[in-house]
Amino acid sequence: MKKNYVLIDYENVQPDAVAALVADHFHVLVFVGASQTKVTYEVASSLQKLGERATYIKISGNGSNALDFHIAYYIGRLAEKEPDAYFHIVSKDTGFDPLIQHLKSQKILSDRVKGIPDLPVVKLAASKFLPDRVSAVVANLAQRQAAHPRTLKTLSSTINALFQKSLSQPEVDGIISELTKKDIISVKEGKVSYALPSES
Repeated sequence: MKKNYVLIDYENVQPDAVAALVADHFHVLVFVGASQTKVTYEVASSLQKLGERATYIKISGNGSNALDFHIAYYIGRLAEKEPDAYFHIVSKDTGFDPLIQHLKSQKILSDRVKGIPDLPVVKLAASKFLPDRVSAVVANLAQRQAAHPRTLKTLSSTINALFQKSLSQPEVDGIISELTKKDIISVKEGKVSYALPSES
């Protein structure tokens, strides 16, 4: 799964769902204002569990957009090194939206959300409805173009990773069964072939 960088504007949002970012593909950067002296126990405890995948960045100096510029700088640095990563800014500040539009114009995957539960990948993992899960899997497979999982075992692992490893094996099997019923995949001797909507 793509690496997901979550850049939290801690001056603007003090998120209470950091524990949802425990999966290996999340890397979290918490930007703390120059005059902020405390981080909540819940945030600190959740970030500690992420180990090296979590970082605090105390910004230098004060100013109305000082923290915003720091976030833009770090996205630029990271995107240059890892152009295939996905960047999520967690902030209620709509001033980030022109930056997001520009990043998207440069083919850099990015968005701004008001809170961690609004992250697309977190919302997806929380979905309990089979049609929503199947649609998400089909969309993910379509994005992969020719790089589809070729075996049933790999497809199962891919689906579980997409849902942050939150599904039971029967739930994964249920999604695969629906994909088969809809003729989106066919399985023969453990090998998978595809007839995705974009390919028909």
